[in-house]
Amino acid sequence: MSRTLLAGLARTTRPHSAVRRFLALDAVVTGANGIAYLAASGPLGELLGVDAGLLLELGLFLTAFAAGVAWLASRPQPPAPAVKLVVDANVIWAVLSVVALVAWLEPTTAGLLWTPVQAATVAGFAGLQWAALRAVTR
Repeated sequence: MSRTLLAGLARTTRPHSAVRRFLALDAVVTGANGIAYLAASGPLGELLGVDAGLLLELGLFLTAFAAGVAWLASRPQPPAPAVKLVVDANVIWAVLSVVALVAWLEPTTAGLLWTPVQAATVAGFAGLQWAALRAVTR
């Protein structure tokens, strides 16, 4: 990803600020998803065709993960190994979402649409965070 495109997406030319902004965006979206799974695991489970207990557990994980990512985003210069860990976790999440969809989930139509969309969103965060991290380490 070019520095110009990255700077435009992050709305800053400062690489550390770009990393922090992409982490913060990830934390907000992931946190909202986690809270939704916690607060409405039953209705969302029915809508998506996913076990409510699984959504509740995922909600706990996502909320905790989002809190960690938010803390990292609040650092003036997030440490590269920690950012790399977030990128790796996002890639794993995206891959496992698709594997789960193919291998063991039996989603409704809404779940069949939601799962790849959220996987692509998380993969997008990973790509943006990785590109911003590379700009910092150059």
